[in-house]
Amino acid sequence: MLDSSRDLHSPQRQLIEWQMEHADLDALIDQAALAAQPLDELRLRRLKKRRLALRDQIAQLQVMLDPKEPA
Repeated sequence: MLDSSRDLHSPQRQLIEWQMEHADLDALIDQAALAAQPLDELRLRRLKKRRLALRDQIAQLQVMLDPKEPA
């Protein structure tokens, strides 16, 4: 039971969840751009800001999980 609990909170799992959320935001922002009634500007800016923050978090976690060895 402890192992499965650890797996649910592992950095690899967090990375996958963030990547999925980033992809969802990408799709939502793309749909909003194509919609006849686009999202209001404030909401769109907030979505883009969240997407950018997720991208940064993903990059940091990827570096942590796969550190490059010094040459």
